[in-house]
Amino acid sequence: MSPVKTAPAALQVDDEQLRAQYIEEVLALLYPGQGSGVVEYLVVPNARKPRLLVPADDRRLAAAAVRRYAEPQSRMAKLKRDAVVAALRTGASSVLLRDRLRITPGADTIDTYLRRALGADVRLSVHIGPARANRKPVLQLLTESGATMAFAKLGTSALTRTLVKAEGNALAAVSTAGLKALRVPDAIHIGQWGEHEVLVQSALPVWRPRVPLTAPRLARAMGEVAACCGTRRGRLDDSGYWTRLRARLDAISGHTEGGALRAAAERIARAAGGVQLTYGSWHGDWSPWNMASLADTILVWDWERFTPGVPIGYDALHHALQLDIGRSPSPDRCVNDLIDAAPELLLPFGVVHRQAVEVTTLLYLIDLATRYVTDRQAEAGARLGVLGSWLLPVLVARVEAL
Repeated sequence: MSPVKTAPAALQVDDEQLRAQYIEEVLALLYPGQGSGVVEYLVVPNARKPRLLVPADDRRLAAAAVRRYAEPQSRMAKLKRDAVVAALRTGASSVLLRDRLRITPGADTIDTYLRRALGADVRLSVHIGPARANRKPVLQLLTESGATMAFAKLGTSALTRTLVKAEGNALAAVSTAGLKALRVPDAIHIGQWGEHEVLVQSALPVWRPRVPLTAPRLARAMGEVAACCGTRRGRLDDSGYWTRLRARLDAISGHTEGGALRAAAERIARAAGGVQLTYGSWHGDWSPWNMASLADTILVWDWERFTPGVPIGYDALHHALQLDIGRSPSPDRCVNDLIDAAPELLLPFGVVHRQAVEVTTLLYLIDLATRYVTDRQAEAGARLGVLGSWLLPVLVARVEAL
């Protein structure tokens, strides 16, 4: 599991302001009530651009939390991270980290729940993620010596409670699949704290040195996930996947974008309902920031969207699209490029027939867009939440060309 989810810098809109607003919300949730005890956090890097809350009373723990917060993807990011770590270790953090948050919570806090559930004395750092409908508190659990013991997720809304439950089930499913090309977290604890769903999972060693990831190696890992719950082959219009997708589309048909998506799906069914597809499982959000390529394995985390019974190849398409979006200021161009690149992306999964390639790719885009509308990502302020600005026009045009 990753300490944090990063998002493409090119697509940042009002994310800094939304993160800052989220701090008060998440602390009130983690530390309800009013008492005599004191909990104090440092805001990293500051209250205007919060990314992480670390314990203010122990600079060694704070430094460890920052050190394991994320593996920087650029030399400049690494220098900034190392400067904060050094400041905390030497006591110079009062110069770099001026913003503190002080809470006096009641007795029933997330700290007390986790200590009781795990039978261990843990300290927390709190990750402040980007604005998304599925944003949830993600906690780094530290031992008193500063080691990262685990990560915890809290489901605090109808959507995130469902996702946290789903991730617990997914980790249980893939843990028994005998995966060899990738490594996933172990579910350490699944429970409820009040009305909130709690999932504690082992910490993957994301801080280990990275190596370049080759396309064949990535495809092998994705192929293992695709086959982990079995596969089947059959017509699109006679598949369980098509039945489930139609039900999801029916649920959002009253939404403008939902109606356009349902019309696109129905057009695909009319034009290519008899196409033969192979169905397997997909991770559901296999993006560059949810994985790490090490010399001996690939670490993959955030399994809350894991789903069996989808057309094989979805993970490859999703990874390629997210990678391209992270590099380009034009997400609509990325959608077109994905459709053009699909034959090569799907070849390792045995999807070679032209019509099967087209249908798999367009269905993936409909599936992803349906998720965005269902989750109400636009209303949550997600960067790509407004589908009409990038995905929908390209999708409709390509479906009409079938």
